[in-house]
Amino acid sequence: MSQKRITDDLQALLSVLPPDIMQAVDRANNSDNLLEVILDLGRVPTARFVDHEVVLIQREIMHDDIDFVVERIGEFDADNRAGLERTLHRISAIRNRRGHIVGLTCRVGRAVYGTTDIVKDLIESGKSLLLLGRPGVGKTTLLREAARLLAESKRVVIVDTSNEIGGDGDVPHPAVGKARRMQVTKPSLQHEVMIEAVENHNPEAIIIDEIGRELEAAAARTIAERGVQLIGTAHGNNLENLLLNPTLSDLVGGIESVTLSDEEARRRGTQKTVLERRAPPTFDVLIEIQTRDRLAVHLDVAAAVDSLLRGFPLPPEIRSRDENGRIQIEKPPQVKPTQFQQASQGFRRQGNGGGAAQQPAIRPAGTDVRPTGEARSEQLQTSMQTQRIYAYGVARNRLLQAAKRLGVPVLLVNDPGQADVLVTLRSYYRKRQRTIVDAENRGMPIYVLRANTVNQMQQFLGDLFNLSADVYDERNEERIRRETTAAIDAVLNGERWVELSPASAAVRRLQHQMARQANLVSHSYGKEPRRRVRIFRE
Repeated sequence: MSQKRITDDLQALLSVLPPDIMQAVDRANNSDNLLEVILDLGRVPTARFVDHEVVLIQREIMHDDIDFVVERIGEFDADNRAGLERTLHRISAIRNRRGHIVGLTCRVGRAVYGTTDIVKDLIESGKSLLLLGRPGVGKTTLLREAARLLAESKRVVIVDTSNEIGGDGDVPHPAVGKARRMQVTKPSLQHEVMIEAVENHNPEAIIIDEIGRELEAAAARTIAERGVQLIGTAHGNNLENLLLNPTLSDLVGGIESVTLSDEEARRRGTQKTVLERRAPPTFDVLIEIQTRDRLAVHLDVAAAVDSLLRGFPLPPEIRSRDENGRIQIEKPPQVKPTQFQQASQGFRRQGNGGGAAQQPAIRPAGTDVRPTGEARSEQLQTSMQTQRIYAYGVARNRLLQAAKRLGVPVLLVNDPGQADVLVTLRSYYRKRQRTIVDAENRGMPIYVLRANTVNQMQQFLGDLFNLSADVYDERNEERIRRETTAAIDAVLNGERWVELSPASAAVRRLQHQMARQANLVSHSYGKEPRRRVRIFRE
């Protein structure tokens, strides 16, 4: 479905500009892509288009030009915004310390019909939606069209703080359809009007633009808890940005620091103090507007936040519109709630420290560990069989980091009964924890690490997948040089030291030589066949 664009009488906006500036905009002959006209005192006027900015005329803006525009538009509100009645255009003012206007941003307001087809199913689902995106990406346009669509079958009230959704004046713009519009006298009172709308006008859906204050976030939660569908917007790029915003994080449930019991911390493989979601999210679905024709949709905000806080972010659903107007939906891979999978891509050679190689302390005879040969070769990764691992007291994020570096497919499970192997620390194994004893009784292979380091975990995974220590030979010199150069660059850029993976004597000689040429120090550690080079700054 192609979009039908309706420009809200662009001539009405141009008519309030000084004549020579209006004529310059006409000469640019690109009105469909015009976003804003910028008038700043003492500077040349410019026009901003979708993909570029041009100078309109080669003269500076004077006080008379500013006054010309101000006299022809409505009054400026407390948020320094004004409009033209029955249009969606917006004029924003910049004032000096004495309150005098010294700059104007004249934004073109457009009603665009057909923009909601990409999320129409979500809008009609009755769930509360939060639209997230940077300024100018089209949040308000999508919000306006959603109000019109919902108003065909529901009682819809728009809380219009700056008259940007329904336009200036007492009569809402036709683009909002049958939706009712409540104006806000001051931006700081937006939260009160949100509550008033629910209490006085019995809506089934509330539309709110630019939730940006803590009181507005609290009002949004109140509305959602009363069973009213809420569709709102907020500035931000993605869910992670929103979580880090202390004012708005409550929209997705908020975060708080909690202390786990010893047993729970061991089960999760984390520290005792972790971040968790504080409350149910205000919004059920979060839509990240990446571009006007590409959206990233988190269909379950609660699950997305929980996974992100635990270090296993769930991929969103990607919806896009191609150049022919057809909608494409890319579904994320399905992950069971009790499992976290890391899809490894390649092998990064950047060490994180740790001691010498630690062989598994327990490996029952006859256990099939399914060796896979030269696992570090990307061509063979697809043939490697995924190993289900239960990490008891072992940091999961580091274990997945080690797996990513080695390029091996692992699946961390929360139930030891679903695991192929169990990995734990020596301190836990010596205490004969019940989980470990039960695994031994079932004949499950148990790997014991000496320390909770990435290097120890790489050694464990290397043994589990039967990786050859001498991965490279002289025929792979170009690749060896490239990876050693990357390690050298990391050290030169601030890393204290970087450890390369085990290699043959010939490879190690080349790595030492390259380190010397970069005026760095290098040493070899470990015993054959796992002897490796570590490069230092000093």
